Amino acid sequence: MLPVLIQMAVLIAGGAVWRYLKPSGLDPDVVRRSLTSLVYYLLLPALILQVMWRAPVGVDSLRIAFVAASTVLFGLTVAGLLLKLFPVPRPLAGAVLLAAGFPNATYLGLPVLEASFGPAARSIAIQYDLLACTLLLMTVGVYLAKRLGSGYSAGSVRLMLIDLFKIPPLWAMLLALILNFTGLEPPSLIDNILGLLGACVIPLMLLSLGMSLRWQTIDMRMRIWLSIIAFIQLLLCPAFAWYLGSMAGMRGELFWATVIEAAMPCMVLGVVICDRYHLHTPLYATAVTVTTIVSLVSLPLWLAFAGV
Repeated sequence: MLPVLIQMAVLIAGGAVWRYLKPSGLDPDVVRRSLTSLVYYLLLPALILQVMWRAPVGVDSLRIAFVAASTVLFGLTVAGLLLKLFPVPRPLAGAVLLAAGFPNATYLGLPVLEASFGPAARSIAIQYDLLACTLLLMTVGVYLAKRLGSGYSAGSVRLMLIDLFKIPPLWAMLLALILNFTGLEPPSLIDNILGLLGACVIPLMLLSLGMSLRWQTIDMRMRIWLSIIAFIQLLLCPAFAWYLGSMAGMRGELFWATVIEAAMPCMVLGVVICDRYHLHTPLYATAVTVTTIVSLVSLPLWLAFAGV
């Protein structure tokens, strides 16, 4: 597993180097947004459609969604309790909550699971994210961001639902599940095209993740919250998922892949939410950087614990 993590680290570092060198004078944030838009609107939906069309969907999918949703809510609850004990400005509190609650289940989780457990594990990462994390981010996460940042209004719930239906990967997931339940086999031509598109997802995800890493000038209080976020995301959440998954009857690769998903660093998409609702974006962006770097140490430990 170590050689695979090294390869992934090299791609992430390549994105970080691009951000520093700015080849051809291109703004790294513009390049990153272009890459993530390509992945978000075309490549990731193609991968989801290819994987979930033939993936086994049943009781285990419900278990994955249950553990994923419960783990996200657990992270939000722990962070919320600490914020009650040690109050901070509302924009900072919103950034802390999002960073502590939502993992990078697809952009890093997908390549880690595929490298650790094989291509079949891709469906676990996709279900973990789309059946729980993304749904909660676009509802509970956006609600918290609106309340603690700006933009809250009487019509917020309706707007959140509208935003939820604008997510291409969710539409791809819905279509894939419909095709899956019909029992139809994908035509070879379509399967090959989806495979070609989907093969681009992981390297572009890792490069864009590297481009998103930013160090900010932060004071000691924020450093303490960064440590708390890393502790919640990289230790408490996977430990909670381990306990809950075992109680839910999960076994084998399904169980460990779900635990590893819970051990991912902060979700990159949260930076967009922070920007949109005027939360403390520098803290969140730094939390992504810190937890991603620390995860290069913590993930191998969790994988070793899993016997991978």
